[in-house]
Amino acid sequence: MRSTGDRERNMKQAEAYARRAADAGARLIAFPENVAYLRPEGTERPPAESLGGEIATRFSEMARRHRAWVLAGTIAERIPRSRRVFNTSILFRDDGSIAAVYRKVHLFDVEIPGRASFRESRFVEAGEAPVVAATPWGLFGLSVCYDLRFPELYRALAFAGAHVLFVPSAFTAFTGRAHWSVLLRARAIENQAWVVAPAQWGSHDPTRRSYGHTSIVDPWGKVVASRASGTGVVVATIDPDRAERVRRELPSLAHAKARYGDKLARPSRAGANAGSSARASR
Repeated sequence: MRSTGDRERNMKQAEAYARRAADAGARLIAFPENVAYLRPEGTERPPAESLGGEIATRFSEMARRHRAWVLAGTIAERIPRSRRVFNTSILFRDDGSIAAVYRKVHLFDVEIPGRASFRESRFVEAGEAPVVAATPWGLFGLSVCYDLRFPELYRALAFAGAHVLFVPSAFTAFTGRAHWSVLLRARAIENQAWVVAPAQWGSHDPTRRSYGHTSIVDPWGKVVASRASGTGVVVATIDPDRAERVRRELPSLAHAKARYGDKLARPSRAGANAGSSARASR
């Protein structure tokens, strides 16, 4: 997507893409970070709401309408009695109920002269814990954008049993060119997990441009589907058994867990489990 400060435009576009994804057979639909509102850098905090607010409700209805699980990228979640908000990713079940909520842990505070200047912590409060969600296809690990640079987060998710790792993002054009694809593949390879990374793309306003390159990466590190530029829908088939086979045949994750498993924080867990295969899309 190429979200802007126009929330209604963004939501209408998201709803149109959800229809296209569902028509293509998607049972799991994932959107990028800041899906409903992407503000110019340096402006006041984004419009915030509760988990039962208007934007979250529209994604809930989307999931129910299409009978698909929906990852609502991130929205700005209101924090009572605070000027800051949480940058919150919500995973909805296909009946519209909330399966899991993850609040972005690592905030994007960087100063690269002439290239990128961001201070996410000015208006955003950091979350406290990793989250895994039980789904019909096994455990999913939740993360957001800048989290991608912190491998210990994904290792904790993998140790907790996650076979699919979400990375909804609005990666900057400058850092994305150098780091986005290699980091996605690294997180997939080292954790022997699927990585689903729906991304913002293009110019959102004169101060902000995103790299794009929405990607779905398999547990061997192969990019099985991607869209380098432009807005649209990316579709791939996720086979949870693929991660199990890779982990069994090349047991590096098991070796790491045996040595380091008690040294990482345990993610919180939400939802109820089952099994099968899913269509994943942005």
